[in-house]
Amino acid sequence: MPDLMRRLPFFYGWIIIAVTFVTMAIGVNARTSFSLFFPPIIDEFGWERGVTAGAFSFGFLVSAAVSPLIGRAMDRFGPRMVMELGVALMAAGLLLAPLTTQPWHLYLTIGVLVGAGSICLGYSGQSLFLPNWFNRRRGLAMGLAFAGVGIGSITLLPWVQHMIEQTGWRTACTAMGVLVLVVLAPINLLLRKRPQDIGLEPDGDAAPSASSVPVSNVVDPVWAGIDWTLSRAVRTARFWWIALGYFCGLYIWYAVQVHQTKYLLDIGFSPNVAVWALGAVSLLGIPGQIALGHLSDRVGREWIWAASCVGFAICFAALVALKYFPTLPLVYLMVLTQGALGYGLTSIMGAVVVEIFQGKHYGSIFGTIMLAALAGGAAGPWVTGALHDLSGNYTLAFMIGIGVSMLSAIAIWQASPGKIRAVAGQLHKVQGAGVN
Repeated sequence: MPDLMRRLPFFYGWIIIAVTFVTMAIGVNARTSFSLFFPPIIDEFGWERGVTAGAFSFGFLVSAAVSPLIGRAMDRFGPRMVMELGVALMAAGLLLAPLTTQPWHLYLTIGVLVGAGSICLGYSGQSLFLPNWFNRRRGLAMGLAFAGVGIGSITLLPWVQHMIEQTGWRTACTAMGVLVLVVLAPINLLLRKRPQDIGLEPDGDAAPSASSVPVSNVVDPVWAGIDWTLSRAVRTARFWWIALGYFCGLYIWYAVQVHQTKYLLDIGFSPNVAVWALGAVSLLGIPGQIALGHLSDRVGREWIWAASCVGFAICFAALVALKYFPTLPLVYLMVLTQGALGYGLTSIMGAVVVEIFQGKHYGSIFGTIMLAALAGGAAGPWVTGALHDLSGNYTLAFMIGIGVSMLSAIAIWQASPGKIRAVAGQLHKVQGAGVN
């Protein structure tokens, strides 16, 4: 099998990207579909929004708890075992969720099982090994892989909404569980952790000869020369700046994603507009993630993270304005800034950490950082829902989202991955400084 992989007329890394593309298209949108299940579940059971949205948030707490374990599992067993575990957990959660009659049932299925499965299949799990396959085109490759989420949103989410309207949320949930199991279980057997495992080099480059001098992207050789274990990493300020930046990044992401559909319905928009808005965000995320990922290979990760956070800040401001001016142009602005700019966070999430803490313990370090990130993902929907229940509207929650967006941008600038390793477009500065 490794010989066949090496003899392909193209770099096997692009198969890795294709598998990830499909996995993200189905796996991430299977979880996102909770936003569509949210209104009919509230209508059926009459539970408070904070309680119901709490199932989604509880899933992030579960994800946060298992994230360091997934990182260690990736370091030890590789992506095939991790992804297949994620498929089994997510499929089980989606297939059991239709049996829900009490809030705790939703917390167990959508929360524990789907939440634990999503950490494997989603952005976190994929970012544990994808950066290994590309150096020069890391941002572009990850942007392409994660653009699968957008394709899934414009194909799967309308299909799910149609099933909800025709046959109910329980049938739609069952169908998603079957799709996860049937499609994702076989294709993820094609994954490998790193190109060297099958005799290849990152980006498909030729193996360096004994006489060649490889071009280095190291800006800080002292930092890059350290064997970064988790215990060493947690004693640095950079680790905690990244953790803060990622906490805030997922807070704003999921605060919007979980509540925007219900919010648009509340202020008078039709169900078609509300569902279109959710799908259009991910659709715009396709060119956004690819373009911003590619651009990050040229200008640096910090600039792109900041641009994405500005996108979310404008999105929150548009949501606040929609309460007073419920017009389609403001919906378009909210969708555009959230999708085309905000979703750019995902294309560089793995790159930021690997360029600071590159090494054989990267999985454990990234997995632990994702504990903070997923805690943010849990806090966003819960805090937003709780503030709505207390105040009767979303205004304060969305204003807080603007501040959290800015804090996330500042944190990643403080971490400064570009001061450790330069991206491909900035190598001339390293070479000009005489660093080898």
